[in-house]
Amino acid sequence: MKILVINAGSSSIKYQLIDMTDESVLAKGMCDRIGIEGGNFKHKVPGREDYKIDVQMANHGEAIKLVTDALVSPEHGVISSMSEIGAVGHRVLHGGEKFSGSVIIDEKVIEAIEECCELGPLHNPHNLTGIRACEAIMPGVPQVAVFDTGFHQTMPDYAYLYALPYEYYEKYGIRRYGFHGTSHRYVTLRAAAVLGKKPEDIKLVTCHLGNGSSISAVDGGKCMDTTMGVTPLEGIMMGTRCGSIDPAIVPLLMEKENLTPKEIDTIMNKKSGILGVSQKTSDNRDIENGAKAGDERCQLIESMICHQLVKYIGGFAAAMGGIDAIAFAGGIGENNPHYRARVAEKLAFLGCAIDADKNALRGEEIDISTDDAKVRMLVIPTNEELMIAKDTYELCK
Repeated sequence: MKILVINAGSSSIKYQLIDMTDESVLAKGMCDRIGIEGGNFKHKVPGREDYKIDVQMANHGEAIKLVTDALVSPEHGVISSMSEIGAVGHRVLHGGEKFSGSVIIDEKVIEAIEECCELGPLHNPHNLTGIRACEAIMPGVPQVAVFDTGFHQTMPDYAYLYALPYEYYEKYGIRRYGFHGTSHRYVTLRAAAVLGKKPEDIKLVTCHLGNGSSISAVDGGKCMDTTMGVTPLEGIMMGTRCGSIDPAIVPLLMEKENLTPKEIDTIMNKKSGILGVSQKTSDNRDIENGAKAGDERCQLIESMICHQLVKYIGGFAAAMGGIDAIAFAGGIGENNPHYRARVAEKLAFLGCAIDADKNALRGEEIDISTDDAKVRMLVIPTNEELMIAKDTYELCK
């Protein structure tokens, strides 16, 4: 079966067509600047020259049509007709408490995703737009929703509840949900495989570190706690998100700077984190290069991130009553040996120790620990698209 994986954002659609007979990527690409001037479409097929065009896309429906036309194109395509696509898997950000796993999409599921738009206003509406666009272009083809929040639904109440009046949880669903769940689940399964164990037999901390970052405590293959909360803002500092701060800072800044709720939300989500502290970039690669060149602000950011990593990993290890492995994933986790080395040094008391030569590798699945390390440190390049395709295949085969 061939699975089309769709990740619809506010003004973009990322896609992959995966052949589940061998889990190979037949084609992938991106529609960017949907509904905005300067739109463009990129389509990549392994072994061929990339296909790129500048094109205006008024809406997600037009973008999906570009994707399907490219897939069957005599020049750029990889399938003879759309009938070869057995199902479509969609990344959906927020499933609230309604979904603990992936589901085949029907009208009731669409209604439930719509109800979660209040919890995920920046993502869920666009995820729904992608679903509806695929329904219109591929009528009758099964579609599956894979939720970022689903993996974290195993958290116990004492981990997901906030110490606010309980009525706010009952009325509005104010609780920790967690995100990047598809990545944390993939990394958990791969980490167990690398260790030669079953997921249910290990205690693991998974670190998804990129422009958005989250850390999860996974005990026996199930998420016990995670750093992100009601929204993806909580937890470790990120590219443009502040992460966890004293909540009293919010009304304080609103009063001092005469800010509206929308303006303070924009500051915390889009003007903080690495960008806010550096005042010039949100890209950790720039920070890495700047720190090596002696830039003190870049060095400060590296120290802040490493401190927070150690704090969360150590806290989760204590909460689980022990730890077998730490897994790094995401653009930063997979490609920043310096952070991994600093974390290992600070967590040596737990039994972490890394091989410098192995740690120097970037973007490869590897156990970077020394042979005698009690706690294994792993690099696991994440693959959310494959995880979505696997779920879709299992539900539709």
